[in-house]
Amino acid sequence: MIPPRRTGTSPLVDQSLLALGLTVLAGLSTGIGSLIGLGSRRFGSEFLTLALGFSAGAMVYVSLVEILPKARLSLEPALGLRLGYGAAVLAFFAGIVLMAWVDHLLPAHEAPVALHGHQPPSDDDLPRRRRLLRMGLFSALAICIHNVPEGLATFLGALSNPKLGLSIAVAIAIHNIPEGLAVSAPVFFATRSRAKAFWVSFLSGLAEPVGGLAGYFMFRSFPNPLVFGLVFAAVAGVMVYVSLDELLPAAKDYGEHRVAIASLMAGMFVMAISLVALA
Repeated sequence: MIPPRRTGTSPLVDQSLLALGLTVLAGLSTGIGSLIGLGSRRFGSEFLTLALGFSAGAMVYVSLVEILPKARLSLEPALGLRLGYGAAVLAFFAGIVLMAWVDHLLPAHEAPVALHGHQPPSDDDLPRRRRLLRMGLFSALAICIHNVPEGLATFLGALSNPKLGLSIAVAIAIHNIPEGLAVSAPVFFATRSRAKAFWVSFLSGLAEPVGGLAGYFMFRSFPNPLVFGLVFAAVAGVMVYVSLDELLPAAKDYGEHRVAIASLMAGMFVMAISLVALA
């Protein structure tokens, strides 16, 4: 399926606004995760394992079963069956390589110690508080960069099919909640300010609608199936990379291996059922 052509009619405008709205909602869940963590004295790591694994499964499934095939179908009319299939595969792996390169450029940072049950630093432990602040800011930077293609994926999915966009937005929103925790916890323990912790986390989630806006202006300027198919396939690669490189390892870090894998499978199953129900 390809995005509708630009005709100047209100249905296209409405669909674009719906797609942008879904990216905003997905991004806001980062702030929700921050509020949950800041409002709780002790937040269980079991929830993080389940949420991260579930989201990874949902994103891998929707990327391979829905996004990549739709990208291929968009490319085949313009390039032919074999070349269109090959272009979709190349764009998919190009998205993976792009995210691997971005991860290589980002500074390495440790897992937030507050989420592992360690005692927060005391007021006079300035070196540790500075390290936590640096960790939180780097986490926010990494999440910002990762959220842009996720917002693009949500926008393109909704532009192609509002039901698909809703499924992608839900999967992304689920994993944005623990991401909000991962940013706000170290910033809070470093600054002792709930407001600063919340706003740093909230602002990192705003990269999601930025990705949606990028998709809107991109396809308003180049409204053709070829561009849509290539970008859509690349976004599928980005989502698979984020799921397998970031979400699943983090889920295993916060809990047992079997629980992480079980939540991964549950995410795939629920996403499959939701796509069948919304078809």
